Amino acid sequence: MKRTPLIAALAGATILAVGTVFWFTDRVEPHSSGPVVLTAPVANTQPFWPARVHLLAGDGQDGVQDGAALASRFSDPYGVAIGPRGAIYVADGGEANRIRIIQPDGAVSTLAGGKEGFTDSLGTAAAFHTPSAIALDHLGNLYVADTGNHAIRRIAPDGAVTTLAGSGSPGYVDGIGRAAQFNGPVGIAVDDAGIVYVADTYNDRIRRIAQDGTVTTLAGTGKPNLFDGPGPAAAFDTPSALAVDRDGNLYIADTGNNAVRRLRPDGTVDTLALPPEAERRPALRRPVGLAVTRDGYLYIVASAGGRILQMTPTGEFRPLQDVDRPLEPNGFGSDGSVQLYGPRGIAVARDGSLVVADANAHRLHRLAPPRAGELAPTPAPALAHPPLRRRTEPMPWPIGPQDSVHEVVGVMGEVRGAYGGDSRDHFHAGLDVRGDVGATVLAVQPAKITDPYANWAFNSLGEGMSVGPLSYIHMRVGRDPQGRALDPRFQIQREVTANGKPGKAVRVRVPRGTRFAVGDKLGTLNALSHVHLDYYQGGTLVNPLTLPFIDFIDTVTPTISRIALYDAAGKRIAAKKGQPLRLDRALGDVQIVVNAYDQVNGNLARRKLGLYKLGYQLLRADGTPLPGFEQPVITQTYDRLPRNPDAVKAVYAPTSGITVYGSASTQFDYALNNRLHDGVIKTGSWQIGKLAPGDYILRIHAADYAGQVAQDGRDLAFVIDAE
Repeated sequence: MKRTPLIAALAGATILAVGTVFWFTDRVEPHSSGPVVLTAPVANTQPFWPARVHLLAGDGQDGVQDGAALASRFSDPYGVAIGPRGAIYVADGGEANRIRIIQPDGAVSTLAGGKEGFTDSLGTAAAFHTPSAIALDHLGNLYVADTGNHAIRRIAPDGAVTTLAGSGSPGYVDGIGRAAQFNGPVGIAVDDAGIVYVADTYNDRIRRIAQDGTVTTLAGTGKPNLFDGPGPAAAFDTPSALAVDRDGNLYIADTGNNAVRRLRPDGTVDTLALPPEAERRPALRRPVGLAVTRDGYLYIVASAGGRILQMTPTGEFRPLQDVDRPLEPNGFGSDGSVQLYGPRGIAVARDGSLVVADANAHRLHRLAPPRAGELAPTPAPALAHPPLRRRTEPMPWPIGPQDSVHEVVGVMGEVRGAYGGDSRDHFHAGLDVRGDVGATVLAVQPAKITDPYANWAFNSLGEGMSVGPLSYIHMRVGRDPQGRALDPRFQIQREVTANGKPGKAVRVRVPRGTRFAVGDKLGTLNALSHVHLDYYQGGTLVNPLTLPFIDFIDTVTPTISRIALYDAAGKRIAAKKGQPLRLDRALGDVQIVVNAYDQVNGNLARRKLGLYKLGYQLLRADGTPLPGFEQPVITQTYDRLPRNPDAVKAVYAPTSGITVYGSASTQFDYALNNRLHDGVIKTGSWQIGKLAPGDYILRIHAADYAGQVAQDGRDLAFVIDAE
C-alpha cells in the first residue's frame, strides 16, 4: 500500500480497506469493516458532573510547534474532533492555518496545511485560511469550515484535501460544489447519513450540503435578528457552531443572540436557552461551541466568561463545576465553575469526557470527573499562567503620529465604578491613550481577527474590537466620524426602511480571519477622547506597560497622600490631638489603607494614575527593620488581573473612586493587607498583637512600573502600648 502524507502524520495508524473506500483508525488495533460510529455512545451521562481540567497540549504561547504535548505550540486552536481510537484533530487558525492531530500518547503533528491560502492538494501541500470548526464522518473524512476561504473543505483518509463547496469568495448562492457561496462559515456538523451542515456565520443562515455537494439553505433570513418559526422566516445573529443528534435535531450556537437554538427535522426553529435577563454577567454569553451526546445531553461553550455549560434533555442548563477551584468564601476568587480563557470548539470522547480548545490560552484541555483516589494537581498545571513576556522592541502608538509619545491617562489596575453608583465596580483592565474626538485609531501590531464575534457595543461609549492579543475600546469600529466605513474589511449593516432602501447603520461586522497590519485604521475615537488597550497573554489580562511604547518615559515619583489604619469593625483608628498614634494589642487584626497615586511625564497636573506595586515594612523607631522586613513585603502587584470583577473590592477600600463615576475626586485607597499577585486575590490583615510594646514605624512601599518608589509621606509612626 502506498504511504501518504496522512498516513505518515498518523504515527502508528492502521489503514484498512472497506470495498473501495479507505478509512483509518487511530491506533494499531484490528477493527471490523463497515462504518465507524464516531459520536460518543454515552448512554448514562450524569447531569452537572464535577469536572477536573487536564492539560492535553500546548505551552500557552502563540506559535506553531509539533512534538511532545506540553512542548507543543498552537496559534488559534479552534475546532476539535475525536477519532474512534482517541486521536484528537484540531483546526489551528491564526498564523498556523493547518489541521493538527494529537495522538493518544500526546504527540502533536501536522495533518494538513501550513500556510495561508486556498489550495487543494495532499496533506501539508494544501492550504487553508483560518480554519474553524471540524467534523468527522463515519468513513473517516474530516470536514473543515475554512472560514477565511468561505469554503467547506474535506480531508479524505488518504490525506487529499479537496473543496466540497464554496467558491473562495464571500457571497450567498445555493448550488453544487464551487458554484455555491458562503460568507465566513465557522460552524460545521455531520450527521449519521453523511450530510454536512454549515453555520454560514456572516450570512446568518444554516446551510446543508448533500453527499453530491449540493448546497441548500435550511433556515435564516440573511439579516441578524432573533425569530423562531419555519426555517426561511427564522433569524439568527452570527451563528458559529452546530451539533446534530441521532434524531436529526440540529443545535445552533447563536452567538450574537447569546442563545442556543434548535432546527427540528420538520424545518422549524425554536430557542432552547437564553441568559436570564436579571443577570449582569450570566454564564451563557457568546456561545461558540456545541457537542451532543447519544443520550441527549448538550454541552455549550460560552466564550465570554469561559464557562462550559451542560444542558439536560429536559432543558435545564448550568456550568460544570471545577473540583479543583471551589467556590471561595471571600467572594473574590472562583465562583466554583470551570473557567477557561477563550474556549471555542468542544467534542465528547467515547468515555464521556470533553475535549475543549481554549483558543485564547493556546491550549487544549480535557474535562473529566476525578477518578477514585486521584489527587488534585498542585498547582493545577492546566490553568497555570505561562511566564509573563515583556516586549523589548518599542511599540508604535495607537494614535497618530505613531512614532511620537502621547499622553497616558489610565493604567491597569485602577478602580472603576459603575454609573449605577458603585464606586468599586471593576478594575480598569488596560492602558488609556488620550486623543481628540474623531482621531483615527491605528493598529499597533500585525494581527488577525480570531473571534467570530470580534466587536461589540455599536454606537456606545464602550464600543470596541479585539484584534489578535489586543482589544481597542472607546471608538467607532471601522467608521469615520460621519459613520462611513474606513475600508471594505468593515461590513456595515443597515436597517431596511419601509420603501426597501438601506437606512441608518445599526452594526458593523469584522469577520474572523480579517487581517490588519501596523498602522491600519481600526476606527475613530468617540466622546471619551481616548483609546483603551487591553492586552492578553495566554488568555490572561496582563499589564500593557509590558509593551514599551516609543519614547514613553516615566520619571515622576509616586505620591502617598495619607496612611490610615482601621480596626476589625471598619472604624478608623485616629491619634489624639498632639499625641502619637497608639495601638492596643487587643485590637488584633488591623487594616492598612494607603491613599496614593502616580503620574508620568507629559501628564496634566491633575491626572492621577494607579500604582504598579505596593507593600510595607515594619521598622523600629531608629529605622532598623524588624526580622522578616529587611525588604518590603510586597502585597499587591498589578501585572495580571483577577478573572472575577468583584475582586476590586478586596484591594480597594470603600472610599476609593473615580470622578467620572460620581466621586468628588479621584481616590485610590489601597487595602494593603489584601494580596494580589499573578492575578490571584488573597484577603488578609495586619496582626499587631504579635508586636511587643514599643515605638515603631510603618513604612509604605508604593512603586510605579518604572520602578520609582514614593519617598515623601511613606512613614507612619505608632506606639504599641504595654498591656
